[in-house]
Amino acid sequence: MSTSVNKVVLAYSGGLDTSAIVPWLKENYDCEVVAFVADVGQGADELEGVEAKAIASGASSCYVVDLKDKFVNEVIYPTLKTGAIYEGQYLLGTALARPIIAQAQVEVARKVGADALAHGCTGKGNDQVRFESCFAALAPDLQVIAPWREWTMRSRPDLLAYLAERNIPCAASATKIYSRDANLWHISTEGGELEDPWNAPSTHVWTWTAEPEQAPDQPEYLTLSFVKGEWHALNGETIEPVAAIEALNELAGKHGVGRLDMVENRLVGMKSRGCYETPAGAVLYAALQGLESLVLDRTTQDYRIRLGNEFAQLLYDGRWFTPLREVMLAAATKLAEPLTGDIVVKLYKGQVTVTQKRSPNSLYSNAFATFDEDEVYNQKHAEGFIRLYSLASRIRALHEHEGGSS
Repeated sequence: MSTSVNKVVLAYSGGLDTSAIVPWLKENYDCEVVAFVADVGQGADELEGVEAKAIASGASSCYVVDLKDKFVNEVIYPTLKTGAIYEGQYLLGTALARPIIAQAQVEVARKVGADALAHGCTGKGNDQVRFESCFAALAPDLQVIAPWREWTMRSRPDLLAYLAERNIPCAASATKIYSRDANLWHISTEGGELEDPWNAPSTHVWTWTAEPEQAPDQPEYLTLSFVKGEWHALNGETIEPVAAIEALNELAGKHGVGRLDMVENRLVGMKSRGCYETPAGAVLYAALQGLESLVLDRTTQDYRIRLGNEFAQLLYDGRWFTPLREVMLAAATKLAEPLTGDIVVKLYKGQVTVTQKRSPNSLYSNAFATFDEDEVYNQKHAEGFIRLYSLASRIRALHEHEGGSS
């Protein structure tokens, strides 16, 4: 282990892992430890008393930084414009928060004159890559310490025993079933019965969403208004972005909307299973896709879909602070310019369905699409189009029929 570290800023949550990391860093690096806590909307319960916990664990100080507005305006809303969905399902709740957390951690390190950064990510997960890729882009001069890749402790009982030996208080227990990660956008749950993909999730897994079978028997309709791809109003009322997502999480969650039980491919090569709840995200993605179907032409929409797939991979892999991310977001912003309009969604028994859509930039024309007689489309013109469209197939078939003769 390096002995050159004088002061390290630790991404601290107040949970078992980071509570043990504070004294471990002091003992093994003989350094001062500054705790850094990112408020990304995980809730008051998780943040309550976190500064006192950090100090009790041995930190010299604790910085709690409110990142909720930055999270929405600089990460969530721009990403929504790309339509990014990882492996066709995951709305990237965990990955979305990591860039701004890492950035704020570096800013605290600069403020306090630290020469190292530390995190509590395990050596098996994606987050170690995400954090350290951000650190490399923003602070390549700072040393990075990842205790889970260094220490010999491997289980919750090991960590609890370590803290007990040092009389450091911790509310965690050895019987904790699940590992959860929450922010304004989602909550993820892993562990417990989910480690066997043959086990269905129990009711204890879900915390933000109602059981669809127990959700209200009457559907609820919401009107979402967008300007250039950004959500601006709910049911005709303008609402501040953070409060808007919180409100939509509650509205959609009570109808059981936004659940996902997924086995995904981690960046490090293994598969993992997680249950994700993203109520507001599920509604916003459905609404934006409904608006896109009305406004974007075929080739533009196809490109947006490909852009979304590529951006999801970039975000999942922790490559936020790269020139490619800037280029892709610039493209998404341009593609979203005509995405102004209103979308009505129906929330019912775990499903979100677009029922109405309108936009001043709509490319839908009843005059062209109608089966009734019209003055703008001559159906005879389709014959020439089809002959040209299928010309390659016609030439190939003739070539095969003639045995290859020209």
